[in-house]
Amino acid sequence: MTSTEATGATGATAACPHCGWPDGGEPFRVLSRHTTATGHTEWTRCGCGSLQVRVADGGGTRVVSRSGPAPGAAPARPGTASRCHG
Repeated sequence: MTSTEATGATGATAACPHCGWPDGGEPFRVLSRHTTATGHTEWTRCGCGSLQVRVADGGGTRVVSRSGPAPGAAPARPGTASRCHG
């Protein structure tokens, strides 16, 4: 996994480098959520299959680490994937 910045060098909103899904958008699928002293940590799966760690605290929600897409994972196309709400 690699660390990521909440915003790019130009101040633009950060997005998945593999598929372009915006980091500030709803995660494709929440795998687990863990309460911390300052908020919570979420392990999520991007639409392309990339595993992400999101931290939500007083500074907002941001992706702090992500992997590449899962081997053999077919990328999700906008409007065709169902999102997990749990």
